Amino acid sequence: MDKLKLRTPDLVERNFATLAALFPNAVTETIAGYEKDKNGDDIIAKPIIERAIDADILAQEINAHIVSGKEERYQFTWPDKKKSILLANAPIAATLRPYREESVDFDNTENLYIEGDNLDVLKLLRETYLNRVKMIYIDPPYNTGNDFIYNDDFAEDTDEFLARDGQYDEDGNRMIPNLDSNGRFHTNWLNMIYPRLRIAKDLLRDDGVIFISIDDSEVENLKKICNETFGASNFRNTILTRRRIKSLNSQFADNGLFSMNVGFEYVLIYAKSPSFLMKAIRMKKENSSKKGRWDVFWSNADRPTMRYDLLGFTPMTGQWRNSKEKADIAVANYQKYINEFSNTMTLEEYYEKTGVGEYIRRIPDGYGKNGGVQHWVAPSDSSLRTSNWTDIEVSQISKEIDLPFDNPKSKQLIIELIRVSGANADDIILDFFSGSATTAHAVMQLNAEDGGKRKFIMVQLPESCDEKSEAYRAGYKNICEIGKERIRRAGANIKDEIKIANKQIKLGEEPKQAPDIGFRVLKLDSGNMKDIYCTPQEYFERTQGALDGLIDNIKPDRTHEDLLFSVMLDFGILLSSKIEVLKINGRAVYNVEDNYLLACFEAVDNDTVTILAQMKPRYAVFRDSSFANDSALVNFEQIFKTYSPTTIRKVL
Repeated sequence: MDKLKLRTPDLVERNFATLAALFPNAVTETIAGYEKDKNGDDIIAKPIIERAIDADILAQEINAHIVSGKEERYQFTWPDKKKSILLANAPIAATLRPYREESVDFDNTENLYIEGDNLDVLKLLRETYLNRVKMIYIDPPYNTGNDFIYNDDFAEDTDEFLARDGQYDEDGNRMIPNLDSNGRFHTNWLNMIYPRLRIAKDLLRDDGVIFISIDDSEVENLKKICNETFGASNFRNTILTRRRIKSLNSQFADNGLFSMNVGFEYVLIYAKSPSFLMKAIRMKKENSSKKGRWDVFWSNADRPTMRYDLLGFTPMTGQWRNSKEKADIAVANYQKYINEFSNTMTLEEYYEKTGVGEYIRRIPDGYGKNGGVQHWVAPSDSSLRTSNWTDIEVSQISKEIDLPFDNPKSKQLIIELIRVSGANADDIILDFFSGSATTAHAVMQLNAEDGGKRKFIMVQLPESCDEKSEAYRAGYKNICEIGKERIRRAGANIKDEIKIANKQIKLGEEPKQAPDIGFRVLKLDSGNMKDIYCTPQEYFERTQGALDGLIDNIKPDRTHEDLLFSVMLDFGILLSSKIEVLKINGRAVYNVEDNYLLACFEAVDNDTVTILAQMKPRYAVFRDSSFANDSALVNFEQIFKTYSPTTIRKVL
C-alpha cells in the first residue's frame, strides 16, 4: 500500500527527469556540498554528490546556434530572477485547513476563501486546479516607495516554515518596507510578482485570461514580465481606469511638479493562449450614453490656439483637447437637442437614437476649476472602447456595504471584466490579492443578474489592520476579517433583493433564484504530519517520552476534516467538492463526490472495510494507526482486491 506524500510536487525534479530522459548524455554529477560533523563543520572527506544537467551539452543538443557568455541577446532580467524561478518551482510541506465556523453554507457552497501567503496557496492549488480557472483578476500591492511588499524566502526548510506559520516573522511582520531609497526598489517588487504569475499561468485554462491592475510605477516592468510569462502574442489590451474623482488642477502636487497619471491606473490583459477570444461590451440601455471614451480638458498641454470659447467658457491655461471645428459640431448637436427634442427625450436617448457621434454635456457643478464642459469624440472600432472604462472609478466600495477599507476595488469594474472574459456557466474566477473581496462580491452580483453559476476563489494574506485605522477600531483585526464580512453582507443583500423582486413578478414569469452566496474558509498551515525524520544519532539521544510521540505520525491538533482536505489536495480533487459524512459501523466515513473518494481516519475492522470496498470508490484512504496490526493490514488489502481491485488505496 502506498503512503501519501502530502507535499506539493517538486517541479525541478520533474523537469530534471524529463530532460534526463530526452538527453541522457547531458546528465552529469557535481558536488553540492559536504556532510557536517556534530559541530556543523564540513567533513571534506565526505562530499555530497548530486546529479546535474550539463548546460553546454544540452545547448548543443537543442539549438543550431548557441548564445552564450557575454554575447548580446534580447532579455529582461534583474537581480535574483533565477532564484525567483526556483521559488516558483520549489515544493512546500503545507496544507489548507477548513474552518467551518467562519464559513457560510459550508456543505453546499462551491466558493472558497483562503487565508495565507498567496505564493504558498498557489503552489497547493497548482495540481488540483491545473488548467481549470477561466479568469484571474489581481490588484497586487503597488510599488509606491512607502507600501509593503511580500518578503519571500528563496530557501526555506521546515523549521523556517513553522517560524512563519502565522505568516509573520518574530516581530509580527510578514512584509518588508520597500522604500524608493532602496537600491532594490524594483527588484524586490519583481521578485514578489514573478513567481506568482508563473504559477497563475498554470492554473488558467487554455481559453483563460488574466487581468492585472497596476499603476504607472511598474506598468512597464509588469508588461515585460507578462510578455515573458504568457507570451507577447497573448497580450490583448491595456485599459485605463479612474482611481478617484479629482479636479483637474489637483494633478499638480504641492511642490509644483506635474504628475501625468495621478488619478488613473491600468488593467493589463493577457490570454493563456490564442484560443481566448475577447468579448465586446454590451452596455445596458440605461448606460448606453456612456459608450465611447471621454476626451476632456487637457491641463498638461498649453497651446494658445486650442484655448477658445466653449459655451461661455475660455480657459486661461491648458487647452481643449479637440479643435474648434469639432467643438462647433458638438455644440450644434447639443443645440439641436435643446431646440427640438428636449421635451420628448433625455439627452442620452437623443444621442442613442440619432447615432450622433460628437456631443458635449456639462460637468456637474463643483467638478474641476477649469470649466464645466466635456467634449466627446466617437471611439475607434476597438471592442474595448465600446465601454467608457474611465467612467468606472476603481476606488469605491459599494454603497450597500458599510465597511471600513482603504482603497477598495470597484465592483462595477470587475463585473465588466468578467463580461469581457466570457466567464459563464460554472467557470472559476480567481483573485489571489483579494483585499476586501470585491471580486467575490462582483461574481455573486453578476450571477444574481444573469442566473450564472460562476464560482470564486479568494486568496488573501491576513495582514494586520493598523491599530489607528477605522477598521481596527470597528473590531477588524486583519484584512481577511473584512473580506469575509463583506461577502456575508453582500450575499445577504443580494438574497433580500431577489426576495423583493420575486414578490413583484408578473403572471407567467419565473421567479429568480438566489445564487451561491456561501463560501468555505480554508487557512494555510504547516503540514499535518509530524516532523519525525531524524538521524540515527538523534534517534538514540531522544527521551522515551519523545519516542512515544512517534507512534502517531499526525500532529495532535489536527482534525479528521483537516486530514480530508489534505488528501483532496493530494489527489487533485476540487476543494469545493460535495462532502458527506456517513456512519458505517459507528465509524465516521467521509464520502467525497458520491464515492469518488472514501476516507476513514478512525480504527476500522474487517466488516467496515468490506462495506467500503463494496461501494467501489475511485480512492480509499485510511490512517496508518487505523490498523491494529499487520494482519489487519493484510486483510484490508485482500478485501479490496476481492471487491474493488481498481480502487487506489492510500494510508496516512
